[in-house]
Amino acid sequence: MRRRRWVIMGVAGLVIIGATAGVVVWTFFSEPGADSGYDTTVQSPQLLQRHPRVLFDVGHRNAHTPRGRFGPFCKLIESDGCRVSTHRSAFDAAALGECDILVVVNGCGPGDGDQRTASPFDSAECAAIRAWVEGGGSLLLVADHHPYGEAAAKLASEFGVEMSGGWTDDEAHARAGSGDPGQLLFSRANGLLGEHAITRGVNVVETFTGQSLRGPAGSVSLMTLVETAVDRVPKASATEEKNGVRKTTFQTDDLPAGGRSQGLALQFGKGRVVVLGEAAMLTAQIDANSGRKFGMNTGGNDDRDFALNVVRWLGA
Repeated sequence: MRRRRWVIMGVAGLVIIGATAGVVVWTFFSEPGADSGYDTTVQSPQLLQRHPRVLFDVGHRNAHTPRGRFGPFCKLIESDGCRVSTHRSAFDAAALGECDILVVVNGCGPGDGDQRTASPFDSAECAAIRAWVEGGGSLLLVADHHPYGEAAAKLASEFGVEMSGGWTDDEAHARAGSGDPGQLLFSRANGLLGEHAITRGVNVVETFTGQSLRGPAGSVSLMTLVETAVDRVPKASATEEKNGVRKTTFQTDDLPAGGRSQGLALQFGKGRVVVLGEAAMLTAQIDANSGRKFGMNTGGNDDRDFALNVVRWLGA
């Protein structure tokens, strides 16, 4: 087990990443950043008859919301026939009873630093969500790289899913020329794309720096990591701020990630669960500095079809 130093820089929000020799520099942006020009029209909607009610969590310090980078995703599934609303408070049986699909993306603990890794969901909320799914509800839980994986671990464990809580790299299966060992391609050609209704008609899923997952018996890995994949799991950190830029140096353990996953689907009681270890694959974003597109709008991937299939399976 090797230890490496990671350097993370920024002020708030999601990241653009450059990685060389174990040093990662992240430039952070505020939540706005969605590609407003992205066409979210669905030519052949599949959910118009059922109109599943989708409840999007915005009450747990979520880094992604429908008003920001998940706006194109929400518009896309609305075009497919979903009805999307948001929820700002704690989840209980009454709130969950008003929806068919619950979407939780990158909730985190209060404050900064290590506090962000704390679960934003208390035991009562976790129990309520578990019981609701067991009774027939559908959950989409998306938890990105540190600190979001650690923050979601408590809720994920209700469904037998383990989160690494770090960053996952695989230079052998990263997009060529991206300069990012965490920008991964899961395809039929490289054998990393799982067989499931969610991947039907999908040839390539691209992720943009996430964490790894391990699912319970009976779950299906939608995007499988192999022996070349490595989890960078933070063990300690030190933060300094200069000229308004916060710089955090992480000490990490490098752990083998082969056999783990970046996407899982499972039946749970009468309900369904999809857990994803990366968020940007469901977004359409533009880097405010460079103009670089990433997410469903990148080109060369089928992330758009994957996103639709996730919601269609959950809403079936």
